[in-house]
Amino acid sequence: MSIVNIGRTILLAAVVFAAGCGGGSPDDSAVPPNPTATSNWSTLGSRDAAAVEGSAITTNGNAAWTTYDPPAAFAGIARMPVQFITLRDGTRLATYVTLPADADGNPATGRFPVVLVQTPYNGVVGGQVDGLGGADPYIVRHGYATVVVDVRGTGQSEGVWEAFGETEQADYAEVTEWAATQAFSNGRIGLYGVSYLAIAAVLTAAQNHPAVKAAFPVVPIGDGYRDIVFTGGQVNPTFIPLWLGLITALGVTNPTALTDPANGLPTVLEHLSNAALRFQAPLILGALAGNPDTAYDGAFWRSRSPLEVLGRVRVPTFVVGGNRDLFQRSEPTSYEVLKRNVPAKLLMGPWTHLDAAFGAGLPRDGVPLLNQIQLRWFDQYVKGLDVGADSIPNVTQWVYGAERYVTARDWPHPDARAQRLYLHANGGLSTDSPGATEPVSRALQVPIGGLCSASTVQWTAGAAGYIPLPCFENSNASDRLAIVYETAPLAAPMVLNGPIQADIWMESTAGDAELSIRVSDVDERGVARTLTNGLQTASLRAVDASRSRTLDGQMIQPWHPYTQASVQPLPRGEPVLVPVEVFQTSAVIAAGHRLRVSVSASNLPQGVPPLPTLLQSLAGILTIHQDAARPSSVVLPVVPNP
Repeated sequence: MSIVNIGRTILLAAVVFAAGCGGGSPDDSAVPPNPTATSNWSTLGSRDAAAVEGSAITTNGNAAWTTYDPPAAFAGIARMPVQFITLRDGTRLATYVTLPADADGNPATGRFPVVLVQTPYNGVVGGQVDGLGGADPYIVRHGYATVVVDVRGTGQSEGVWEAFGETEQADYAEVTEWAATQAFSNGRIGLYGVSYLAIAAVLTAAQNHPAVKAAFPVVPIGDGYRDIVFTGGQVNPTFIPLWLGLITALGVTNPTALTDPANGLPTVLEHLSNAALRFQAPLILGALAGNPDTAYDGAFWRSRSPLEVLGRVRVPTFVVGGNRDLFQRSEPTSYEVLKRNVPAKLLMGPWTHLDAAFGAGLPRDGVPLLNQIQLRWFDQYVKGLDVGADSIPNVTQWVYGAERYVTARDWPHPDARAQRLYLHANGGLSTDSPGATEPVSRALQVPIGGLCSASTVQWTAGAAGYIPLPCFENSNASDRLAIVYETAPLAAPMVLNGPIQADIWMESTAGDAELSIRVSDVDERGVARTLTNGLQTASLRAVDASRSRTLDGQMIQPWHPYTQASVQPLPRGEPVLVPVEVFQTSAVIAAGHRLRVSVSASNLPQGVPPLPTLLQSLAGILTIHQDAARPSSVVLPVVPNP
């Protein structure tokens, strides 16, 4: 990790922890040092070549990364005084403009392309960190003005915050028009942002304002319900409450309340009362209580899910995601939708949510710094220069086991093939069909599974990674509450690239149950490294086959409706088939290693059922069937060696 990125991460962590949330993981073991990165990395390094030599995942035609780092056109930047955009209903949005400047900080004259960022993280506080919405000096010195806007009801802006609600999305259009028509603007806009800011960028791009020419969203959500808030029908108990607390804390951190109390104090009080009474508290309490409007998928979540509108985007879009990110599930899918209509690229790092904000560990394996990639993307599609952005590899992924970035021609990987492995009563995992009378396996239904696991790091956005506990890197501790299945030591490497489906035949002595699936790579020493996981409430097991993904005729990514109408009661003592979506991964299981699939009744850091479902699930016995009549199994996306 570079000194610049270390500084940024420390500053971001300080801001977030002070506000009541967590920062990125400091664990650089996810991104081992590589001081000799090369410019062409379509093949793996010699250290790991034996594990994956010749596999299709290492190829991407002739595409290769090259560094793009032209000289800066300006010596400095100039941050202008706060301005306010008055909207259609009279609400005023605080706006922070940064312009190219000379070495003394005098703003340059003329018109510039604009990088537009819309943030809920308070442009005064978060504006000091580009991951929270600050203007990146590197981008500004290369000839871009940056416009950062506090979205309605946050920072110094007036109004009521409702997290991507209809009113906020209508604001995006007015903000875009304002940015396109200012004296410093040449009328060409690139949309940028991390996390919330990335979501706002995608939703703005879908509005197709003619001034918008490109987008560069970093870790954007795709599906508001399925990605994190209600994964598998279970509410996230870690990141979401802390994130809402962060919004509230930054919303009442308003310097204007001290310098100009007459104008600033009413805004602070408005934000505080709105957070407590009108949106956040009712949302959290309603979710925990099983309120049908939010505990099930519906209009509330669809209107806040960029995947619902991504098909409308008509500008080149570069998606950055992370294999341990909060929105791991949807980042490749977002690319998949975008590529149908516009030039699109995908970069998936080994990152937690906030590590991804700064591209921790870059440059590496030829992959440049994130701001250099962003500059190249915007220079090509916003400025209209021919700088080779179209020749960037289509898909770049960190591959666990290989421990480096590799390219692929596309996502899903075009060479992947479905392989079904069966769960056996003796703990085996193989292609062999189960016997007719294999015994069942059982586990207690306790809601504390995964309490200390890789999930703890992922679903706290990386914050827990600051505590170097062995259980964060080794799944063996969390698997003590699970039923564990493993392959024999592999005779040859196994390359996985894509989503995974677990088809589990289960029954319970309780009125409902949760299924947690953890997929791990077990080395020769027995250390189990989590690759990915999935979560599913049994009563929400219904699948819409028309929206599910298949590979080689087998379903490999189930799509659950998660509506109140789709609820299927779990009959006590009667086996049912529960398809579980396990989020995608890219990994090489080396020869001599084992692939592990762990099945348990909970993954607390990722999700806990709403109270009505939780009460039905407590103190039950979870039974897994694995015989010929009820063959529990997993379907893997395996990229074969040629």
